[in-house]
Amino acid sequence: MKREAEISLLDWYHRTRRKPLVIRGARQVGKSTLVRQFSVQKGMSLCEINLERHLYLDAIFKSMDMGRILPELESLVGRSLNEPGILLFLDEIQATPSALPALRYFYEKCPDLPVICAGSLLEFALKDHSFSMPVGRIEYLHLGPMNFREFLLALQDTYLLESVQKYGTGEAWPVGMHQKLLHRQREFLLTGGMPEAILTFKESRSLVAVQTVQENILATFLDDFAKYTRSKVELIRLQHLFRYIPALGGRKVKYSEISREEASREIKQALELLSLAKLVTVVTHTAASGVPLAAQENKKIFKSLFLDIGLANRVCGLDWTAIQNWDERRLVNEGALAEQFIGQHLLYRDGGHTDPRLHYWIREENSENAEVDYVISQGDWVIPIEVKAGLSGRLKSLQVFSLLKSLPVCVRFDLNPPSLAEYRHHIQTREGSKAVSYRLLSLPLYLVTELPRLVDGLRER
Repeated sequence: MKREAEISLLDWYHRTRRKPLVIRGARQVGKSTLVRQFSVQKGMSLCEINLERHLYLDAIFKSMDMGRILPELESLVGRSLNEPGILLFLDEIQATPSALPALRYFYEKCPDLPVICAGSLLEFALKDHSFSMPVGRIEYLHLGPMNFREFLLALQDTYLLESVQKYGTGEAWPVGMHQKLLHRQREFLLTGGMPEAILTFKESRSLVAVQTVQENILATFLDDFAKYTRSKVELIRLQHLFRYIPALGGRKVKYSEISREEASREIKQALELLSLAKLVTVVTHTAASGVPLAAQENKKIFKSLFLDIGLANRVCGLDWTAIQNWDERRLVNEGALAEQFIGQHLLYRDGGHTDPRLHYWIREENSENAEVDYVISQGDWVIPIEVKAGLSGRLKSLQVFSLLKSLPVCVRFDLNPPSLAEYRHHIQTREGSKAVSYRLLSLPLYLVTELPRLVDGLRER
């Protein structure tokens, strides 16, 4: 199934000084399939080695001797790796951790050999081993679930896909187009972005069949838990947290609400394990007074995002047969699906070139509480994002944030057609009434993939 990440792979492949590429992401997001499809697209001979099946290679890699490493790999693939048109793919690289520092020698000794690696639990290997990573000699591509634009591409809905990609701020948006995209958005909310789930929906058009796939994926994740827990108590705690996170609905995480019987330290450790497995993303508070946002984050204040909206629905027990007649507003209100949908798209908005991170802003001051769902940066702009589940909603927090930070553009996602408007308001503060003005880019949820392009257009005006 075609992925937008193929563009990143093409860019990597055609570089003059190409470095070994490590694809990082949770299980089942399509890392191996992406590489195989890329090799077919480029007409290359794929030499694939699953390192989980050849654990003895760890000792070979540890030697850092290409005179030993290359012949050993060639014996497994049954051909010379010096032949033209070869692509070496080392899958499940976390199974032989010494392969990671050895990648520097592929870069230095075999610069003409394209090397791609993939690992699902790579962060655990990096955490448990004290080796020196080949900084500057490898690069990373972060892969998450498929996005809504890729969903349209997979369903071969070319007309809707092209319309989404061509939309410009301020342009008229046909009502019929909006309704068709809301329908597709509804399907994505339930299918999610896991490639196997999308493929099943494409072939069967059955959301009931998709639910079976989702259950199997979740079972795979649960089976993995035993690999990185040391006791039955830790395993049970991890399973509980795994089921609890999707139900939080974008609320601030408080350890005491997750469990009153266990220490905060133990809940924190379990959450870190889920984060390492890429199943959960921690969204931290930032003061957002400028860029970079991470320099002003407070890691003690955070909320969480689940890996995928379709899987989150299954964990929460949302069943297609029970909700098929709900309207869009009721659907996105259930379990704060709108915020999950927008969040998982924002994480990978740069094509996976940087480690997926996301922030939000919250002020807790008695009667002057305010919260902005997400805050991102683009260039030197700080951009607050509000997510409204229905057709309308108050923007008080967005107005407060804009007043405090003097921002030119704010973004709202909801179920309305897209628009761009100048907003001028007066809001009450401790110092009295104050004027606030900004441009509000209002977008339907399904246009989230176009946000970077649309913001760039506003920056150029």
